[in-house]
Formats: sequence, structure tokens, C-alpha cells
Amino acid sequence: MKDRRLRDLRKYLEKLKVLVDINDPVVKRRFEDGMGDMDKTIYRYLAEQKWRGYPYRLLEQRINQLNIVPDVLDKFEPITDVQLAFRRIKVEPGEIMDSRVTEVPPRLKVQVFNAGERLVSVAVIDLDVPDAETDSFGLRCHYLAANVPISPNQPSLPLGKVNKETQLAVPWLPAFSQMGAPYHRLVIFVLEQNGATLDIAKLRELYSGRDGFSLKSFRDKFSLTPVGVNIFRTIWDEGTAGVMERAGVPGADIQFKHKRVHSLKPPKKARGWEVKHAKPKYKSLWKYSRRIYGFDKNRRRY
Repeated sequence: MKDRRLRDLRKYLEKLKVLVDINDPVVKRRFEDGMGDMDKTIYRYLAEQKWRGYPYRLLEQRINQLNIVPDVLDKFEPITDVQLAFRRIKVEPGEIMDSRVTEVPPRLKVQVFNAGERLVSVAVIDLDVPDAETDSFGLRCHYLAANVPISPNQPSLPLGKVNKETQLAVPWLPAFSQMGAPYHRLVIFVLEQNGATLDIAKLRELYSGRDGFSLKSFRDKFSLTPVGVNIFRTIWDEGTAGVMERAGVPGADIQFKHKRVHSLKPPKKARGWEVKHAKPKYKSLWKYSRRIYGFDKNRRRY
């Protein structure tokens, strides 16, 4: 009871801090100029309100359109702004990227809206890995890192610059799709570790194989909380074969083809005036069907 009352009082205090400065023109100008101190409650509140507009609606639409839920998680509600950029190219959620651009690990901007530093894990998963033997699709881990600190004032998270000894579990693998296969959905999930530090050696032992990675199992096994996501897609393009060769991935010479599915309905019998009058006794009427497609001079079907 006491802890609940203290939590409510802290929440009310944060609300009062927002109400004190919400109409201050200096605060609004500093926020619009990108000079706000995110350690202060008012700037975090303004940043969250801005994100909850078009960026959040676009992300939510892509999550539903691309079936991220329930293909990855049964339920998920993003509460953290995760922005994605390859080199200097900012990526909108669901955008199709050139495979050559994805050879360099991207940079994330993970903007949290509550105070304090916390540790997070980052997982990049390909949801559309074709399996020709079972005629289905599987999952593949393209990147996994843990114990990465972020805070409201330190949102930058370059995936290529994490500590290889204490943070990197599975190194970056470029995005690629084989010829003939549909586009691949790659999701970048940010999961909060709830204060615990993960054993990187154990993560490498479990997930170094990449194939068959399950975010649900990873979340449940290490008691993680998904807080943010971003999405991009990739298709076979003119540079994919070179990307796969440089990454040491086999299969660039494989082409998937759609299998034709024949109808189960029986063939229909021919009907119409021409069929009815095709017998020799109607020879006098054949002159009227000379220009009809499917009949030649000898009254034979093509």
C-alpha cells in the first residue's frame, strides 16, 4: 500500500513539473531548435507528444500491414522511439533497402521518455527465410547485442561500435533475399533488461547458429521487456549476389520459382453456336464462322 502511494505521488509530481513549463515560450523554442535537455521532464513530455503523432501512427500501421504481430510477438505496444539509419540514409518503417547499403551496420537512435539510464538488448531478425525442404519460411538472427546502456540524453546506438567482448553476441549480417523469393521483412527490436546484466558467452553459445532464432524464447528466457521496434525490407537486386559472396553466404545461384497450382475443377465441355453446328450436315452454315477464332479452313480446332 505504501509503495503504491509513493508511486502515485511521484507520478503526480512529474505531472506538476510538466504543467509548470508547458506554456513557457523559451522552453518551446529550445525544444523546436533541438536544444532541450532530455533529462528534464518537460522536454521528454514534448518529445513523446511529437512522436505519438505521425511517426507512431506510421509505425503502428507498418506493424499491422507487415504482420509483425503475431509473427514475432503475440502482443506488442511500442513505448520507445527507435529511428534507423544506414550511413546517412534515414530509413522509414517498412522501406525497401538496397542490399549493398545494408553491408554496414546501421545506427539506431533510441529515444526513451522516462528518466534514468538502463541496459537494453538489440535483436535484428529476418522473418522470411525460405525453406525449400518444408515449403515454408523460417527465422534468422542477423544481429544480437546486450548490456548496451541508453538514457534520455544518450539515445545514439551505433550497432557497429558496441563492445565486442562484453556486448556483442552475434555480429552483423547484411540483409539479402534470393532470386525469385518475396521481399524479406527485417525487424529491429529493442528490449529492456530490467537492470540485469546478461552473460554474453551464454548468448553466443545459444544463438551463434543464427537460424531458428525466436524472440519469444529470448524474451522469456532472460526476462526482457520489448520497448521499441523498427522495420525495413530487402529484395533481390543487382548487388545482392556480391553482398552474399562478401558475407560468405551460399545460395546466390539459387532461383526460386512459383509452383503452378492446377485447378481441381473438371474441364468444361465446349458450348456455343459453333460447336452445335460443327457437324457435316451444317456444312452450308460454315461460311458464317470462317472468321471466328479457333476454326480453320478444314473445320478443325487449333
